[in-house]
Amino acid sequence: MRFSKVFNVVGCHVGGEVGNVVVGGVGDVPGDTMFQKRLYLENKRDDIRQLLLKEPRGSMIRSVNVVLPPTHPDAAMGYVIMESEEYPAMSGGNTICVATVLLETGMVPMQEPVTELTLESPAGLIKLHCECRDGKVLSVRFVNQPAFVYHLDAPVEVEGIGTVTLDVAWGGMAFAIIDAAGLGFELVPDEARDLCVVGEKIKTAAAEQLKAIHPENPQFAGITITEFTNPLRRENDTLVAKNAVVVSPGRIDRCPCGTGTSARLAVMHARNQIKPGEKFIHESLIDSRFESTIESLTRVGDYDAVVPSVSGQAWITDMSQVGIDPTDPFPLGYTLSDSWMRSGATS
Repeated sequence: MRFSKVFNVVGCHVGGEVGNVVVGGVGDVPGDTMFQKRLYLENKRDDIRQLLLKEPRGSMIRSVNVVLPPTHPDAAMGYVIMESEEYPAMSGGNTICVATVLLETGMVPMQEPVTELTLESPAGLIKLHCECRDGKVLSVRFVNQPAFVYHLDAPVEVEGIGTVTLDVAWGGMAFAIIDAAGLGFELVPDEARDLCVVGEKIKTAAAEQLKAIHPENPQFAGITITEFTNPLRRENDTLVAKNAVVVSPGRIDRCPCGTGTSARLAVMHARNQIKPGEKFIHESLIDSRFESTIESLTRVGDYDAVVPSVSGQAWITDMSQVGIDPTDPFPLGYTLSDSWMRSGATS
């Protein structure tokens, strides 16, 4: 074996969604904040994302998180999220995976029955409440950065579909949120491919026709993701609903999506469907669940906003070393349209 570079990776999933954690091999990343480090990785070291996420070493059905020393004194560790086609400012499922890996591998000391810690994401500081027993993280509840609504009931013209009405909300990413039944979907597993095709069309159209500029950091991406929703229902006085989030380049998030849950909480509050402190359970297409609530109300720029908290559980699946032989013909991987909905050696 003669690898020219090696990354130490801990495999992890939350609610079925893979969020692997890179714990070694990246080295120093310049930047005074985690967002600056994210920009550096995106602009100068995107080979890491491509190597780990694209075939033949990776897959579009996963994300990876690079663990880095924090830049803020209150944070135990920092992390940068990498998805198939973007570097989100925040991801709830990935945050739960990172916290679980840090605690269960001993990179951050675990305190039982509860470990309180703060992590530094590109979106800012994220406070976490981790319930632990016998060395296992049983639950991670994170308090997200504020979520708010850009647009309610906005009309968008979608090629091949016509005019649709949707909401746009920020929950760490900018979501185009649309009622599934209005497009003929029930949100069941065998609709996954059709949801992806339609969801990508909606995302593209919404991004072209609607502005979504974050008032505190205009460098955060605009609309990059679609969330299909089912109506709210009540179970024992708890609000419950199913959703399906389409992640670029066109695949279903297996977990209920923490940032999507945050964005939906913002929309629900704007529509007077939920009050601070009321519990909301979000279900994924495969029936995994996140519990959430609105911790408090605030403002972000000119927008009314909510401070959401979301909880879930993650499981470590494997530990590996991923490397590249200097003669490998695919150092940056490749994509094929049978799964990636586009083709090309690099992106």
